[in-house]
Amino acid sequence: MARIAGVDIPNNKRGEIALTYIYGIGRSVAIDILVKANVDKNKKVAEWTEEESVAIRNVISADYKVEGVLKSEIQLNIKRLMDIGSYRGLRHRKGLPVRGQRTKNNCRTRKGKRKTIANKKK
Repeated sequence: MARIAGVDIPNNKRGEIALTYIYGIGRSVAIDILVKANVDKNKKVAEWTEEESVAIRNVISADYKVEGVLKSEIQLNIKRLMDIGSYRGLRHRKGLPVRGQRTKNNCRTRKGKRKTIANKKK
């Protein structure tokens, strides 16, 4: 396995797909990285030479925020929203959907397991 940005990427996949195993890199960014590093996107990771993998590492470290740096930046942005008391920050704090979704029926992912409220017996 090749190790790039602290992540083991699989050898049996094409470079374009394998780079998406790194947090912060999607398909389009992976293609951009391979173009900048002059590596064929259809070439499997096992077929990469050492020079190609070094070139890919250099492009990623120079141009993109990935893994821990990106995660910490996102957490700081969320903390800033909560500190200034914005609407989005309040939604983060309460654990509710942030981007305007309805909450009457859906949004179980954000709200968690249902909390049943029993009716009074008559």
